[in-house]
Amino acid sequence: MAMVAQIRDEFSTWIALVAEAIVATVNRISVHRHVQLIETGPNSFTMSMISKPKQAAPSNFHFKLADDESTLPLPAAWTAALHGSHFEIVLRSSRFLFRPLDLPKRATEFLDAMIRSQIDRLTPWTANEAVFSWTAPVETSNERIDLTVIAAPKTKLNPLIRLAEYCGAGSVTLYAAPQGPHPSAGDLAPMPGGIKVFEKRMRGSLDVARVRRILAVVLLTAAASTTLSLAIAGVVGGRLDAQQQQLSGKIAERRAALRLKLATSDDSAQNLLARRKHATPSSVMVLDALSQILPDNTYVTELRIEKDKLQIVGITQDAPSLIKLLEQSPHFTGATFFAPTTRSADDPGERFHVEAHIKPFFGLGT
Repeated sequence: MAMVAQIRDEFSTWIALVAEAIVATVNRISVHRHVQLIETGPNSFTMSMISKPKQAAPSNFHFKLADDESTLPLPAAWTAALHGSHFEIVLRSSRFLFRPLDLPKRATEFLDAMIRSQIDRLTPWTANEAVFSWTAPVETSNERIDLTVIAAPKTKLNPLIRLAEYCGAGSVTLYAAPQGPHPSAGDLAPMPGGIKVFEKRMRGSLDVARVRRILAVVLLTAAASTTLSLAIAGVVGGRLDAQQQQLSGKIAERRAALRLKLATSDDSAQNLLARRKHATPSSVMVLDALSQILPDNTYVTELRIEKDKLQIVGITQDAPSLIKLLEQSPHFTGATFFAPTTRSADDPGERFHVEAHIKPFFGLGT
Protein backbone atom coordinates (compact mmCIF):
# COMPACT_ATOMS: atom_id res chain seq x y z
CA MET A 1 0.00 0.00 0.00
CA ALA A 2 2.86 2.37 0.79
CA MET A 3 4.32 1.79 -2.67
CA VAL A 4 0.93 2.47 -4.30
CA ALA A 5 0.60 5.72 -2.35
CA GLN A 6 4.13 6.76 -3.35
CA ILE A 7 3.43 6.03 -7.01
CA ARG A 8 0.17 7.99 -6.81
CA ASP A 9 1.93 10.98 -5.22
CA GLU A 10 4.73 10.94 -7.79
CA PHE A 11 2.20 10.69 -10.61
CA SER A 12 0.24 13.65 -9.19
CA THR A 13 3.43 15.71 -8.87
CA TRP A 14 4.46 14.90 -12.43
CA ILE A 15 0.99 15.79 -13.74
CA ALA A 16 1.13 19.11 -11.89
CA LEU A 17 4.54 20.00 -13.36
CA VAL A 18 3.43 19.10 -16.89
CA ALA A 19 0.21 21.11 -16.47
CA GLU A 20 2.11 24.16 -15.23
CA ALA A 21 4.53 23.92 -18.15
CA ILE A 22 1.66 23.64 -20.66
CA VAL A 23 -0.22 26.59 -19.15
CA ALA A 24 2.92 28.74 -19.03
CA THR A 25 3.72 27.93 -22.67
CA VAL A 26 0.18 28.60 -23.87
CA ASN A 27 0.03 31.85 -21.95
CA ARG A 28 3.33 33.04 -23.41
CA ILE A 29 2.01 32.33 -26.88
CA SER A 30 -1.55 33.55 -26.49
CA VAL A 31 -1.18 36.56 -24.20
CA HIS A 32 0.43 39.44 -26.08
CA ARG A 33 -0.38 42.25 -23.65
CA HIS A 34 0.32 42.65 -19.96
CA VAL A 35 -1.58 45.38 -18.18
CA GLN A 36 -0.57 46.57 -14.72
CA LEU A 37 -2.90 48.24 -12.26
CA ILE A 38 -1.09 49.95 -9.38
CA GLU A 39 -3.07 51.16 -6.42
CA THR A 40 -1.67 54.64 -5.80
CA GLY A 41 -4.18 55.66 -3.11
CA PRO A 42 -7.31 54.41 -1.39
CA ASN A 43 -9.28 52.85 -4.28
CA SER A 44 -7.22 54.92 -6.74
CA PHE A 45 -5.50 53.05 -9.55
CA THR A 46 -3.25 53.79 -12.50
CA MET A 47 -3.51 51.47 -15.52
CA SER A 48 -0.47 51.10 -17.78
CA MET A 49 0.65 48.77 -20.55
CA ILE A 50 3.74 46.71 -19.64
CA SER A 51 4.26 44.66 -22.82
CA LYS A 52 3.33 46.95 -25.67
CA PRO A 53 1.66 45.63 -28.82
CA LYS A 54 2.85 46.55 -32.29
CA GLN A 55 0.47 49.49 -32.45
CA ALA A 56 0.98 52.49 -30.18
CA ALA A 57 0.11 51.76 -26.54
CA PRO A 58 -2.66 53.82 -24.97
CA SER A 59 -1.62 56.42 -22.46
CA ASN A 60 -1.84 55.69 -18.75
CA PHE A 61 -5.35 55.72 -17.38
CA HIS A 62 -6.14 56.89 -13.80
CA PHE A 63 -9.40 55.94 -12.15
CA LYS A 64 -11.14 55.28 -8.82
CA LEU A 65 -12.97 52.04 -8.00
CA ALA A 66 -15.16 51.71 -4.95
CA ASP A 67 -15.54 48.42 -3.11
CA ASP A 68 -19.05 47.95 -4.46
CA GLU A 69 -18.19 48.76 -8.10
CA SER A 70 -16.98 46.45 -10.83
CA THR A 71 -17.31 48.57 -13.99
CA LEU A 72 -15.94 51.82 -15.24
CA PRO A 73 -16.06 53.81 -18.46
CA LEU A 74 -12.93 53.00 -20.46
CA PRO A 75 -11.33 55.10 -23.19
CA ALA A 76 -11.74 53.64 -26.68
CA ALA A 77 -8.02 52.92 -26.96
CA TRP A 78 -8.11 50.80 -23.77
CA THR A 79 -11.29 48.90 -24.63
CA ALA A 80 -9.62 46.98 -27.50
CA ALA A 81 -6.24 46.69 -25.76
CA LEU A 82 -7.60 45.00 -22.64
CA HIS A 83 -9.38 42.11 -24.39
CA GLY A 84 -7.48 38.88 -23.73
CA SER A 85 -4.71 40.63 -21.81
CA HIS A 86 -3.14 39.61 -18.51
CA PHE A 87 -3.96 41.84 -15.54
CA GLU A 88 -1.32 42.36 -12.85
CA ILE A 89 -2.90 44.26 -9.97
CA VAL A 90 -0.53 45.58 -7.28
CA LEU A 91 -2.48 46.51 -4.14
CA ARG A 92 -1.41 48.64 -1.21
CA SER A 93 -0.19 46.81 1.86
CA SER A 94 -2.93 48.53 3.90
CA ARG A 95 -5.46 46.20 2.25
CA PHE A 96 -3.80 43.17 3.82
CA LEU A 97 -3.22 41.75 7.26
CA PHE A 98 0.38 40.68 7.97
CA ARG A 99 1.00 38.02 10.62
CA PRO A 100 4.46 36.62 11.44
CA LEU A 101 4.61 32.85 11.93
CA ASP A 102 7.26 30.65 13.50
CA LEU A 103 7.26 26.99 12.49
CA PRO A 104 9.52 23.94 12.64
CA LYS A 105 11.80 23.55 9.65
CA ARG A 106 10.22 20.22 8.80
CA ALA A 107 6.92 22.02 8.14
CA THR A 108 8.33 23.54 4.94
CA GLU A 109 6.89 20.70 2.86
CA PHE A 110 3.40 21.17 4.34
CA LEU A 111 3.09 24.95 4.53
CA ASP A 112 -0.11 25.20 2.49
CA ALA A 113 -1.99 22.69 4.65
CA MET A 114 -0.67 24.10 7.93
CA ILE A 115 -1.37 27.75 7.11
CA ARG A 116 -4.81 26.91 5.73
CA SER A 117 -5.66 25.07 8.94
CA GLN A 118 -4.53 28.04 11.10
CA ILE A 119 -5.79 30.95 8.98
CA ASP A 120 -8.88 31.43 11.18
CA ARG A 121 -6.58 31.81 14.23
CA LEU A 122 -4.19 34.18 12.48
CA THR A 123 -6.86 36.35 10.83
CA PRO A 124 -10.49 37.31 11.45
CA TRP A 125 -11.55 35.21 8.46
CA THR A 126 -11.79 31.53 7.63
CA ALA A 127 -9.85 29.93 4.79
CA ASN A 128 -12.94 30.11 2.56
CA GLU A 129 -13.51 33.82 3.31
CA ALA A 130 -9.92 35.00 2.83
CA VAL A 131 -7.33 35.35 0.12
CA PHE A 132 -3.95 34.57 1.64
CA SER A 133 -0.33 33.82 0.86
CA TRP A 134 3.01 33.94 2.67
CA THR A 135 6.55 35.14 2.24
CA ALA A 136 9.48 32.83 1.53
CA PRO A 137 10.50 30.95 4.70
CA VAL A 138 13.68 32.16 6.37
CA GLU A 139 15.63 29.59 8.35
CA THR A 140 16.53 30.55 11.93
CA SER A 141 18.25 28.76 14.77
CA ASN A 142 17.05 25.58 16.44
CA GLU A 143 15.70 24.09 13.21
CA ARG A 144 12.97 26.75 12.91
CA ILE A 145 11.71 28.95 10.08
CA ASP A 146 10.11 32.41 10.07
CA LEU A 147 7.61 33.64 7.53
CA THR A 148 4.84 36.21 7.25
CA VAL A 149 1.27 35.31 6.36
CA ILE A 150 -0.54 37.89 4.21
CA ALA A 151 -4.34 37.79 4.06
CA ALA A 152 -7.31 39.90 2.98
CA PRO A 153 -11.07 39.30 2.80
CA LYS A 154 -12.39 38.19 -0.56
CA THR A 155 -15.16 40.75 -0.39
CA LYS A 156 -12.59 43.56 -0.68
CA LEU A 157 -10.90 41.99 -3.71
CA ASN A 158 -13.92 40.74 -5.66
CA PRO A 159 -14.58 44.12 -7.36
CA LEU A 160 -11.10 43.95 -8.89
CA ILE A 161 -11.72 40.43 -10.15
CA ARG A 162 -15.04 41.48 -11.64
CA LEU A 163 -13.34 44.50 -13.21
CA ALA A 164 -10.90 42.20 -15.00
CA GLU A 165 -13.80 40.08 -16.22
CA TYR A 166 -15.66 43.20 -17.36
CA CYS A 167 -12.60 44.33 -19.35
CA GLY A 168 -12.35 40.94 -21.08
CA ALA A 169 -9.02 40.00 -19.53
CA GLY A 170 -7.69 36.50 -20.09
CA SER A 171 -6.19 36.21 -16.61
CA VAL A 172 -5.63 38.28 -13.47
CA THR A 173 -3.00 38.15 -10.74
CA LEU A 174 -3.17 40.09 -7.46
CA TYR A 175 0.00 41.18 -5.67
CA ALA A 176 0.42 42.65 -2.21
CA ALA A 177 2.88 45.53 -2.20
CA PRO A 178 5.60 45.29 0.45
CA GLN A 179 5.07 47.19 3.68
CA GLY A 180 6.52 50.68 3.45
CA PRO A 181 5.83 53.88 1.52
CA HIS A 182 3.02 53.50 -0.99
CA PRO A 183 3.67 54.29 -4.66
CA SER A 184 2.56 57.60 -6.01
CA ALA A 185 0.59 58.16 -9.19
CA GLY A 186 3.80 58.78 -11.11
CA ASP A 187 5.58 55.66 -9.93
CA LEU A 188 4.46 53.05 -12.49
CA ALA A 189 7.34 50.57 -12.24
CA PRO A 190 6.46 47.05 -11.11
CA MET A 191 6.48 46.80 -7.34
CA PRO A 192 9.70 45.11 -6.16
CA GLY A 193 9.16 42.42 -3.57
CA GLY A 194 5.41 42.15 -4.25
CA ILE A 195 3.86 38.88 -3.12
CA LYS A 196 1.36 37.06 -5.27
CA VAL A 197 -1.77 36.36 -3.26
CA PHE A 198 -4.28 35.37 -5.93
CA GLU A 199 -4.37 34.22 -9.54
CA LYS A 200 -7.30 33.33 -11.78
CA ARG A 201 -7.76 32.31 -15.38
CA MET A 202 -10.89 33.69 -16.94
CA ARG A 203 -13.46 31.62 -18.79
CA GLY A 204 -12.05 30.17 -22.00
CA SER A 205 -8.42 30.32 -20.82
CA LEU A 206 -6.31 27.50 -19.48
CA ASP A 207 -5.64 27.01 -15.80
CA VAL A 208 -3.39 24.48 -14.09
CA ALA A 209 -6.21 22.61 -12.32
CA ARG A 210 -8.16 22.19 -15.55
CA VAL A 211 -5.12 21.02 -17.47
CA ARG A 212 -4.27 18.58 -14.67
CA ARG A 213 -7.74 17.06 -14.88
CA ILE A 214 -7.53 16.79 -18.66
CA LEU A 215 -4.06 15.19 -18.53
CA ALA A 216 -5.14 12.76 -15.81
CA VAL A 217 -8.23 11.73 -17.79
CA VAL A 218 -6.21 11.34 -21.00
CA LEU A 219 -3.46 9.29 -19.33
CA LEU A 220 -5.91 7.10 -17.42
CA THR A 221 -7.93 6.55 -20.60
CA ALA A 222 -4.76 5.65 -22.49
CA ALA A 223 -3.69 3.27 -19.70
CA ALA A 224 -7.11 1.62 -19.65
CA SER A 225 -7.12 1.32 -23.44
CA THR A 226 -3.63 -0.19 -23.40
CA THR A 227 -4.60 -2.69 -20.70
CA LEU A 228 -7.76 -3.63 -22.57
CA SER A 229 -5.82 -3.99 -25.84
CA LEU A 230 -3.24 -6.24 -24.17
CA ALA A 231 -6.00 -8.37 -22.62
CA ILE A 232 -7.82 -8.69 -25.94
CA ALA A 233 -4.54 -9.44 -27.72
CA GLY A 234 -3.77 -12.15 -25.15
CA VAL A 235 -7.19 -13.78 -25.52
CA VAL A 236 -7.24 -13.53 -29.32
CA GLY A 237 -3.61 -14.61 -29.55
CA GLY A 238 -4.31 -17.67 -27.40
CA ARG A 239 -7.26 -18.62 -29.58
CA LEU A 240 -5.21 -18.13 -32.74
CA ASP A 241 -2.41 -20.30 -31.34
CA ALA A 242 -4.91 -23.03 -30.48
CA GLN A 243 -6.46 -22.81 -33.96
CA GLN A 244 -3.01 -22.91 -35.55
CA GLN A 245 -2.05 -26.01 -33.58
CA GLN A 246 -5.37 -27.65 -34.48
CA LEU A 247 -4.87 -26.78 -38.16
CA SER A 248 -1.30 -28.10 -38.09
CA GLY A 249 -2.55 -31.35 -36.60
CA LYS A 250 -5.19 -31.71 -39.32
CA ILE A 251 -2.60 -31.01 -42.03
CA ALA A 252 -0.28 -33.65 -40.56
CA GLU A 253 -3.13 -36.17 -40.42
CA ARG A 254 -4.11 -35.38 -44.02
CA ARG A 255 -0.54 -35.80 -45.22
CA ALA A 256 -0.24 -39.14 -43.43
CA ALA A 257 -3.51 -40.30 -44.98
CA LEU A 258 -2.34 -39.25 -48.45
CA ARG A 259 0.97 -41.05 -48.03
CA LEU A 260 -0.86 -44.20 -46.89
CA LYS A 261 -3.27 -43.96 -49.81
CA LEU A 262 -0.44 -43.53 -52.27
CA ALA A 263 1.40 -46.45 -50.79
CA THR A 264 -1.62 -48.80 -51.05
CA SER A 265 -3.15 -47.56 -54.30
CA ASP A 266 -2.48 -49.52 -57.56
CA ASP A 267 -2.97 -46.34 -59.54
CA SER A 268 -0.32 -44.37 -57.67
CA ALA A 269 2.37 -42.67 -59.72
CA GLN A 270 5.05 -44.68 -57.98
CA ASN A 271 3.36 -47.98 -58.80
CA LEU A 272 2.72 -46.87 -62.37
CA LEU A 273 6.38 -46.01 -62.79
CA ALA A 274 7.36 -49.33 -61.27
CA ARG A 275 5.08 -51.26 -63.64
CA ARG A 276 6.33 -49.27 -66.60
CA LYS A 277 9.91 -49.94 -65.55
CA HIS A 278 9.28 -53.68 -65.49
CA ALA A 279 7.10 -53.70 -68.62
CA THR A 280 9.37 -51.54 -70.77
CA PRO A 281 12.75 -53.00 -71.72
CA SER A 282 15.85 -51.04 -70.93
CA SER A 283 17.71 -49.68 -73.98
CA VAL A 284 21.02 -50.45 -72.35
CA MET A 285 20.01 -54.07 -71.79
CA VAL A 286 18.74 -54.32 -75.41
CA LEU A 287 22.10 -53.10 -76.71
CA ASP A 288 23.92 -55.50 -74.43
CA ALA A 289 21.81 -58.42 -75.68
CA LEU A 290 22.37 -57.45 -79.35
CA SER A 291 26.12 -57.18 -78.84
CA GLN A 292 26.16 -60.77 -77.60
CA ILE A 293 23.93 -62.11 -80.39
CA LEU A 294 25.20 -60.42 -83.54
CA PRO A 295 28.31 -61.92 -85.16
CA ASP A 296 31.55 -59.94 -85.58
CA ASN A 297 31.00 -59.37 -89.33
CA THR A 298 27.68 -57.56 -88.72
CA TYR A 299 27.54 -53.78 -88.38
CA VAL A 300 24.43 -51.93 -87.14
CA THR A 301 23.96 -48.47 -88.69
CA GLU A 302 20.46 -47.71 -87.31
CA LEU A 303 18.64 -48.86 -84.18
CA ARG A 304 15.12 -47.89 -83.15
CA ILE A 305 13.15 -49.00 -80.08
CA GLU A 306 9.44 -48.17 -80.00
CA LYS A 307 7.71 -49.64 -76.96
CA ASP A 308 8.36 -53.42 -77.30
CA LYS A 309 9.49 -53.35 -80.98
CA LEU A 310 13.11 -53.33 -82.05
CA GLN A 311 14.25 -52.32 -85.57
CA ILE A 312 17.85 -52.58 -86.70
CA VAL A 313 19.43 -51.65 -90.03
CA GLY A 314 22.95 -52.57 -91.02
CA ILE A 315 25.36 -54.63 -93.11
CA THR A 316 26.21 -58.31 -92.64
CA GLN A 317 27.62 -61.24 -94.62
CA ASP A 318 24.58 -63.52 -94.04
CA ALA A 319 21.31 -61.63 -93.45
CA PRO A 320 18.98 -64.71 -93.06
CA SER A 321 21.11 -66.02 -90.21
CA LEU A 322 20.26 -62.94 -88.14
CA ILE A 323 16.60 -64.00 -87.98
CA LYS A 324 17.60 -67.34 -86.54
CA LEU A 325 19.96 -65.79 -83.99
CA LEU A 326 17.27 -63.36 -82.76
CA GLU A 327 14.68 -66.11 -82.48
CA GLN A 328 17.05 -68.26 -80.48
CA SER A 329 17.73 -65.45 -78.03
CA PRO A 330 15.65 -65.38 -74.83
CA HIS A 331 15.35 -61.59 -75.16
CA PHE A 332 13.60 -61.33 -78.54
CA THR A 333 10.77 -62.99 -80.44
CA GLY A 334 8.94 -62.65 -83.77
CA ALA A 335 12.02 -61.66 -85.75
CA THR A 336 11.41 -60.80 -89.42
CA PHE A 337 12.55 -58.57 -92.29
CA PHE A 338 10.52 -55.33 -92.58
CA ALA A 339 12.31 -54.30 -95.82
CA PRO A 340 14.10 -56.17 -98.68
CA THR A 341 17.71 -57.19 -98.24
CA THR A 342 19.94 -55.50 -100.84
CA ARG A 343 23.56 -55.61 -101.94
CA SER A 344 25.44 -52.84 -103.78
CA ALA A 345 28.88 -52.76 -105.33
CA ASP A 346 30.15 -50.39 -102.70
CA ASP A 347 28.83 -52.37 -99.69
CA PRO A 348 31.09 -55.03 -98.10
CA GLY A 349 27.99 -57.21 -97.50
CA GLU A 350 24.20 -57.37 -97.52
CA ARG A 351 22.15 -54.43 -96.24
CA PHE A 352 19.43 -55.81 -93.97
CA HIS A 353 16.31 -54.41 -92.30
CA VAL A 354 15.20 -56.60 -89.36
CA GLU A 355 12.59 -56.09 -86.65
CA ALA A 356 11.68 -58.14 -83.58
CA HIS A 357 9.59 -57.93 -80.43
CA ILE A 358 11.43 -57.40 -77.16
CA LYS A 359 10.51 -59.60 -74.25
CA PRO A 360 9.53 -57.51 -71.14
CA PHE A 361 11.94 -59.11 -68.72
CA PHE A 362 15.67 -59.38 -69.18
CA GLY A 363 17.43 -61.92 -67.08
CA LEU A 364 21.07 -61.97 -66.20
CA GLY A 365 21.93 -64.74 -68.62
CA THR A 366 21.96 -64.70 -72.38
